[in-house]
Formats: sequence, structure tokens, C-alpha cells
Amino acid sequence: MDFYFQIAIAAVLVGLFLASPFRRRLVATAIRSLDAHFLRSLLATLGVLIGVGSVVACMSIIEGATNSILRNLKTMGSDLIFVSPATARIEGRRVGTAQTLKLEDMRTIQRELGEKIRTMAPLALDSVPVKYFQKSDEYTLIATSAEYFEMNEFEPYSGRRITHAESEDDMSRVVCLGWKVAEDLFGGMDAVGRTVKIRNAAYRVIGVMEKRGNIGFINVDETVFVPIRAALKRHFNRDWLNLIMIKAAPGVDLDELRKQIAGVLRQAHRIRVGQEDDFEVDTLEEVIREFNQATMIFKVVFYSIAGISLIVGGIGIMNIMLVSVTERTREIGVRMAVGARRSDVLIQFLVEALIISLLGGGFGLLLGVMFADLIDKVLQGMFTTEITFEVVVTALLTTTIVGVVSGLYPAYKASRLDPVEALRYE
Repeated sequence: MDFYFQIAIAAVLVGLFLASPFRRRLVATAIRSLDAHFLRSLLATLGVLIGVGSVVACMSIIEGATNSILRNLKTMGSDLIFVSPATARIEGRRVGTAQTLKLEDMRTIQRELGEKIRTMAPLALDSVPVKYFQKSDEYTLIATSAEYFEMNEFEPYSGRRITHAESEDDMSRVVCLGWKVAEDLFGGMDAVGRTVKIRNAAYRVIGVMEKRGNIGFINVDETVFVPIRAALKRHFNRDWLNLIMIKAAPGVDLDELRKQIAGVLRQAHRIRVGQEDDFEVDTLEEVIREFNQATMIFKVVFYSIAGISLIVGGIGIMNIMLVSVTERTREIGVRMAVGARRSDVLIQFLVEALIISLLGGGFGLLLGVMFADLIDKVLQGMFTTEITFEVVVTALLTTTIVGVVSGLYPAYKASRLDPVEALRYE
């Protein structure tokens, strides 16, 4: 929902609240009281402003990043299965990942379950310096095969992709550059046919890939792609993989295929009954579910930190209102003497607390939106922050609750004052 439309809805709700003459008088009286102690009211408002701004900024960053990654995962298709190394442990302690997932496992899976699989792609990952003359930077390296590009419908902007023959060649030294890598190293020049150095080894550029953003969790625009066999032998100096992506044939039951792949790999790795797997087999749905569980932890941490700011702001409001009750004891006595009920005094002080809270919440919302926009510009398209309807509602609802809770005790204390004693107060 558009942010300005959300603001319009909030304005309509405020208008409906102020439709009653009695409510308008309450608000006007509260504003005059707060204006009489402007600096004190401003300081209380700032506490809420910072708290709400923190909540909105945190929520917009987390929502934007989470939704961006989920959208990218879902575009990969629902027929994918991911095989990855399991966590390696020694005496219960985590010591990295198992190093048993190999290219031979792909051939075994293809031989045993070939009719149920459309295609497979191996991945080995690293972070490497890529250099062209004096220009150099650190990028993600993906060693893979031609099937990876076909599986993800990832096409070159110029030049061509890695071929199947190059994927199988132990001596191949060709590279496809992500769109951002080519821009950083070559500017507007055509990169195809030129030579770049990856960890001081020369690679010939055969293609620049289209601008795509993220595929799964990887920003492929900032990635270089090299053939899998040559990379394992010459770059990684190992024979194990970080991931195998498997695309199921049409109509195949993914859960059943996942179990069959696990059975084939257990047999290939000679894992006995009762022993834990040294690999993990997950469908895209399971990956998304695990990702949601992981992000929930970050949400709890982020919101807890932002919530502390709101609590501090609420304490500030309560402190200001208690001081106000003490200073205005005689005023409260006069109002009761001329006919004001205890409920009128209670509502009056609650409205004052709410005005402070809602003003802080409104400006905090704007501050959070501005900060989220600044993050967008700083991260330069890495992901977009999102100010959703839920973010706005949560911020305003939290602000209202803070105002009510913070003002409740001071308002109650004011309403319970004895009129005679209040009139005598100096």
C-alpha cells in the first residue's frame, strides 16, 4: 500500500475523532497546557520520536531485505532440490562442513534417478580478487557448469555462456562476468575477449551476463563464473562441492524424490544404518521455511533494541506528566471546584500524554521513512527497504499504547486529588 495513502487514512481517522465538539475542546485544552511548558513537552516528544523512528527503520530494513530474498527464491521455481554438505562435528563441536559432496555424486544420482531429473548443476563458492590492469576488487566466484545458466534462465548481455565442453575441461580458463563486475572493471568498454586475473591466474572473458540482481541468496551481478572442473583442480585445489542444484522432471513428487536422493547418497557415501547423513537434501519450500525461522531471530533482536528506545520515551512521558500533575495541583482543584468530574481530569491528562506520544510517533514515522530511504541510497540497490501498511500501523499503535500506559498513572493520580487540599496547595 502506498505510503501517502496510508497517511491519508490516518488523517481521516484523526478527523473522525475530532468531529465531536467535546473532543475538540479536550484537545485544544491539552495543547494549551503543553504549550505553556513547551521545552519540557518537546523533550518528552523527542524520546518517543527516536523510539518510533528506530522501530520504523528496523522494520522497513528487515521487511525489505526479507521480502526481496523471498521473491528471488520463489522466482527460481518450485521444482528445485538443493543438496549441500552437512555440518561436520568432532565430539559434538562444530568444525565446519563435511567435504564429501563431489561431482561423482551427481553422476550417481543421474544414473539411479535420471528419469525423474530434468537437470543438475554443481556449485563451488569462494570470494576472490578480480583484477584488470590497475582496477581490482573482491567478488564472489561461482564455479559451475552450463546447466546452472539454463536452470536459472540466466542469459548473457554480451558474448556467451560457459559451454558443457568447457565445464568438463580440466584446463579451461574462461570466465563470465556479472553485470556489475564488468561495469566496475571495464566501464563502458566491451569486456568480451579481454583477460582478467583471478588470484593472479589469467582468465579470458567470454561473456558478460545480463543484469539480474539476486538468484537465491547470491547477487549474481557481483559474481564471476568459471567452469567447475578446472576451478576445482586449479583454483580451489579440492574435489568437494558447496552445493548441487537439482531440477525435477515435470510431474515428479518432490518429497519422494528428495527421499530417493538421500537414499542414493547414503549408499554412495557408505553411511551405515544409525549414522547421521554427511549431506542435507532440501526442497525450495524447506529452504524458505528455514530462512523465515532464521529471520525471526533477527526480528526479535532488532525489535527488542528498538523497543528499548520506546520504553525510554514512555518513561520520559510519565515523568513529565507526574511533574505536570504536581505543578498544576491548584489548577486541578479549581476545575473540580467549578464542576469538573474526576473522569474529566483523568481524560484531560490522558489526552495530553497521547498528544505528546502521537506527535512523537508521527515525526518518528517520518524520521524512520527518511532513514530507510537513506539506507536504500547507501546500499545502492542491494535490497530495497519497504514501508508496508503493517509497519505504519505497528508504529502508530505502539505509540498510542506508549502514550496511554505512560499517562495512565499520572492521570489517575491527578483525578484522585482532593479538591479542598488541591485548592490549598501552593
